[in-house]
Amino acid sequence: MILINTDFVTGKEIKEIIGLVRGNTVQAKSIGKDFKAGLRNIAGGEIIEYTNMLAESREIALKRMEDKAKKLGADAVINVRFMTSSIMGGAAEILAYGTAVKLK
Repeated sequence: MILINTDFVTGKEIKEIIGLVRGNTVQAKSIGKDFKAGLRNIAGGEIIEYTNMLAESREIALKRMEDKAKKLGADAVINVRFMTSSIMGGAAEILAYGTAVKLK
């Protein structure tokens, strides 16, 4: 499966546009991560606990999107994008979306 953020795949021709596919996850902060993050916030610098949590969340959302595209018979997902939104205090959604296509 090709996942790409452009509207074409170099060297390939799009045979069919299947449609929009997406995958998402909602992640919440934990007390342990909040405590460590609070200490880092006082001292300054990167809040590694949240960086890692969001990186993992993006991978989960991307995999869910890819799985949906595979079920539809797609060879690739083009125009892949990510979006995040706050759901409630301490929880955020990560959404991956793109256009599933079949290639020649």
